[in-house]
Amino acid sequence: MTAQPDGPEDRLRRFATIWSRAVFPVTTTSSTRPEFEAELLPLARRLSEVLRARTFEAEEAKAVGAALVDAHCTDPEALSRTLDCVDAYLVLYCGGEGDQEDLRARSSRMQHAMAAGFAHALRARTLSEQESIAQAALKAQGVVAAALHASEARFRAVFEGAAIGIGIADLDGQVLQVNQALTRMFGLTDPTMRRGNVRDWTHPDDAPQTWRLYDELVRGEREHYHLEKAFYRPDGTVLWTNLTVSLLRDADGVPRYQLALMEDTTERRLLNLRLRYEATHDALTGLPNRSFFFERLEKALGAGEGQRFGLCYLDLDGFKTVNDSLGHAAGDRLLVEVADRLQGCATAPGEMVARLGGDEFVALTTGPDTAYEVDELAGRIMNALLAPISIDGRELTVRGSIGIVEGPAGERSAAEVLRSADITMYRAKSAGGNRYELADPEADARAITRHGLTTALPAALERGEFFIEYQPLVHLGDGSVRGAEALVRWLHPQHGLLGPDRFIPLAEHTGLIVPLGRWVLEQSVRQARAWRELYGDGGAAGPLRVNVNLSPCQLTHPGLVQDTVDILERAGVEPDALCLEVTESALIGADDDLLKPLRRLAEMGVDIALDDFGTGYSNLANLRRLPVSVLKLDRSFTQSMQQFPADPVDLRIVEGIVSLAHGLDLTVTVEGVETGAQAEQLRILGCDTAQGWYYARPGPPERLHQLALVDATG
Repeated sequence: MTAQPDGPEDRLRRFATIWSRAVFPVTTTSSTRPEFEAELLPLARRLSEVLRARTFEAEEAKAVGAALVDAHCTDPEALSRTLDCVDAYLVLYCGGEGDQEDLRARSSRMQHAMAAGFAHALRARTLSEQESIAQAALKAQGVVAAALHASEARFRAVFEGAAIGIGIADLDGQVLQVNQALTRMFGLTDPTMRRGNVRDWTHPDDAPQTWRLYDELVRGEREHYHLEKAFYRPDGTVLWTNLTVSLLRDADGVPRYQLALMEDTTERRLLNLRLRYEATHDALTGLPNRSFFFERLEKALGAGEGQRFGLCYLDLDGFKTVNDSLGHAAGDRLLVEVADRLQGCATAPGEMVARLGGDEFVALTTGPDTAYEVDELAGRIMNALLAPISIDGRELTVRGSIGIVEGPAGERSAAEVLRSADITMYRAKSAGGNRYELADPEADARAITRHGLTTALPAALERGEFFIEYQPLVHLGDGSVRGAEALVRWLHPQHGLLGPDRFIPLAEHTGLIVPLGRWVLEQSVRQARAWRELYGDGGAAGPLRVNVNLSPCQLTHPGLVQDTVDILERAGVEPDALCLEVTESALIGADDDLLKPLRRLAEMGVDIALDDFGTGYSNLANLRRLPVSVLKLDRSFTQSMQQFPADPVDLRIVEGIVSLAHGLDLTVTVEGVETGAQAEQLRILGCDTAQGWYYARPGPPERLHQLALVDATG
């Protein structure tokens, strides 16, 4: 058994020791291995912090990769050994007690970020070295020219001893002399190269300006030029070089020769290509990643007039269930199989598939007629997902929701296109999934508005943009005002007055309904106190009670009872001044734990009303176990009573509900009363109180005060 280090610092130092022993043999540092280990220790500590941080900091991991270059770890093998050490030992020694699968996933992301940082730093170092070579070329030009005129011996020493390749040719391009470094780079002998001509060394990857610059130099129009150039070796392999070509003049200033200095950059270029691939491709599936896809999308959107694009945004339906039930390893294998199938769907020119992250993929098609092509592409994707995928002996059925965006290039940015596709994909998922939907600008606008309202909700509450209107509750027997329902409104700076149907669902989704509901309850109880001070506690005509709606999220909040008690006590109001309304759907199948806070409030004297009664499917027998004292009958039962004669079926249903409620000592309130005939019919049926536009629309408390005065004066 291997003894483990005692504490986190010991484990960190152990990781730094392993790392230094692996990398030190392939570095070019002049430090000793213990000194090199001391340099790596702060980098190891930074990696440990990134691994255990609450949020993943890719830039910090990139900085560690760049620091390797600064520590003279420029050999590709140094990066490879570093990534191997991070993969094998970082989680083991620095992961602590965290979720091992999550830590290993984060370690994998760190390795990619380190590779990207290493590549960026190596590129910057390369550019610096290129500048140094250019300066050396200018100096070499003077040295070689002087040597030709002054001392053949000194020229030969510089020429043959140089570490970079040097060649001299006449102005017709005929090679006159090459040094050993150059012949080794090309894999040729000196005599063979002397038989060559510079103009024969073309390559398909030559930059457009390569030979233009050459012609200008041999004509004496420029003194030198510098660029990256590829050459073919005799064995067919490609030699990549940093090439500097200078013009040599005689003592009279007449052009005589051309001098070429070459640095072999083949291995560095291959490393850069490898790092570029890793930085632009998904490590799990091998598909292009988000950054590469955005490059392609921006290029497609910047195409010329007449070009169009089509984008399919795919999200797998129920993928989280696979991860939760079979584990993340099975989920990864599923994603790899899905990626392979999607890759087979995008084979035409102008088509590509990428993985954005998680179980989200995108497919892009470009051309002049993408309206038809993107629809075909979406169909191929849906068909590709039909066949089950075998994972660990299980046949998994995979389905997906796709949002499609298609249109002309040049009208929208990449971010706008992807946002529209994302919104459309979620619309397809909300419609049941396993389908694709086309982007709809109006639906996009509604979704964007909903998002804007969601993000504005917290600040709106702090800025006091909410206010409350009150709708009276009228006794059907004598017409007196018995209370009022508090209805919250939002006066939005841009969208104007918003009803609760526009923002209450958003507040419930974000959890803001709890502080918002607490604010509504506090304001409403204060208003109830004002009414009671104005009318007294026993006036039949006064609005002595306020009804406040309680959302399902508030119902399950542990502070509901205490918040209500505190608000009533601070306002100095008795509990019977408050009625909390809970929708029938929120109490369907409710267990004792859910009903416990309502029972406590009811025992204190707070009335509990069952709102929208009749819209759900609750068992009527459950009314006996619910701590309610009021049934609020949904308006759907009484709409037919606005006309004469009323639907006899509705009459019998309402009559039965009223009889049942009164038998259980419950009062019945009816919503949506809009005509006098409707109010009279409900009175005959035995309903107790009503509210609706027939009596008054929701308004400020002063309007309710006026209504109460009219009622009090007869």
